Amino acid sequence: MAETSGETGKQRVKKRAIAVSVNVPAEAMSYPVLIGQGLLERLGPEVKRSSHGVRKVALVSDENVMPLYGAQAITSLEAQSIEVSVFTVPAGESSKTPERAVELVASFVESGLGRHDVVVALGGGVVGDLAGFAAATFMRGIAFVQCPTTLLAQVDASVGGKVAVDLPGGKNLMGAFHFPTAVIVDPEVLTTLATRELSCGMAEMLKHGALFSREHFEAVQASASGILDDAEQISSSLVGASVALKAACVSRDPHELGEAGKGRVVLNLGHTVGHALELLSGYEIAHGEAVGLGLRGAARLSERRGLCEQGFETMMTTALDTLRLPIDLDNWLERYDDRAMIRAIHADKKRSKDAVSYVALEGLGRPSVLALKPAEIVGILREGPSGC
Repeated sequence: MAETSGETGKQRVKKRAIAVSVNVPAEAMSYPVLIGQGLLERLGPEVKRSSHGVRKVALVSDENVMPLYGAQAITSLEAQSIEVSVFTVPAGESSKTPERAVELVASFVESGLGRHDVVVALGGGVVGDLAGFAAATFMRGIAFVQCPTTLLAQVDASVGGKVAVDLPGGKNLMGAFHFPTAVIVDPEVLTTLATRELSCGMAEMLKHGALFSREHFEAVQASASGILDDAEQISSSLVGASVALKAACVSRDPHELGEAGKGRVVLNLGHTVGHALELLSGYEIAHGEAVGLGLRGAARLSERRGLCEQGFETMMTTALDTLRLPIDLDNWLERYDDRAMIRAIHADKKRSKDAVSYVALEGLGRPSVLALKPAEIVGILREGPSGC
């Protein structure tokens, strides 16, 4: 385990990091996720440790994060005699495009990055996906370190090795599996996040609980009010529990080749409908909010198909409301006609022929994957709440 230090009053105290291993069958592709207060200070040493021979780092961030944490990251890297080139992109989903990725790769060439150098993503999920995709394609792939600065990226987007950019037809349709050499998670950076962004991250944490652990589901719900009122209350252990649940799933099926229902495809819970709403809204709705609506949709469909007990949708809706996420699924569905919804769902990456692999729930911790046509999904969701 790594160690760092942090301020408590006027005293410096040692804080031990939580280390979660993501195991990939090819041993060289396994990597640690380090979680702990103040770990951003350890970015330089961890880059040095995980990438032998590194001379240069391409530090990729966005216009929101770079002014907040860029100097700290650069100082840590330069203290290890690593030359740093900084690349700042506009904040938001609009930066996650093939054109921006090509610009980034061209900048790597201009800065003299080589085969043994490293791309560091300092930011949220957009930065991580974009920088990781650029790292995967530059010189057929160079080392990549994730340093996520949003809760959503810390517990989900940075863990798993998926990198991608968006196409007009849907999210993440151009991508690759490019596993990081390390993920550095520092909960201290979350104190600058707005409540909405914290809620979005907690949506993914709730998803992990719904898939794998009733205990985690209930812990996320119980801690929500305190965290959303004061981000300093979020603990490394709660973040670590969510990361560990996802890491275990990824380790079993790193390239998503597992049989339906037994691999990482289940991590798509809430995303089939969530991604459709994001796309149709022009990304007016944030990813975590869309996933929350997708979770309610999954609970509704699961209940109507008789997979779970009556009242499951009500239970899920209550949990989402506790996380201060939007729960007005029916109002969002009313915005778009059937054809638009069906077309957006059909763009889902988990489709096979005319059906998509839709993740439902038989109960908390009991996922089930159904082969459903987009029209079936839309039809069931439009029936409205069960009222149970």
